[in-house]
Amino acid sequence: MDIDAWVWWLVGAVGLGIPLVMTAMPEFGMLAVGAVAAAVVAALGGGVAAQTIVFAAVSVALIAVVRPIAARHRSQRPQLASGVDALKGRSAVVLERVDASGGRIKLAGEVWSARPLDSGQSFEAGQQVDVVEIDGATAVVM
Repeated sequence: MDIDAWVWWLVGAVGLGIPLVMTAMPEFGMLAVGAVAAAVVAALGGGVAAQTIVFAAVSVALIAVVRPIAARHRSQRPQLASGVDALKGRSAVVLERVDASGGRIKLAGEVWSARPLDSGQSFEAGQQVDVVEIDGATAVVM
């Protein structure tokens, strides 16, 4: 039984897709796309040299173009903070006295337990405070 070259290229693409999924290294995916492009050339009747050149060209082009773009996006901080990160830096209103032993504030429409950043500080009910960080379920304020 003789298998066409395009089938071998697709087998190679699947073979490159497995380490992509296992290691999350996008370079394997780019090589797999190159193998699919070579399979298309083989299915259209291109010779072994054309298949190899297309595989190499597509793979190198993807790695040269997509990889730097992906690296740049990975290194940038997200523009939109969510969860507790979105609460840092926001203002809150003290509901119950906040001192080293605790207290309550209203933050983003919710009641939070709070403690001051400096344990010697205290804030009275009605005062505005700024949230420095969230420590578990407690807002650290100043």
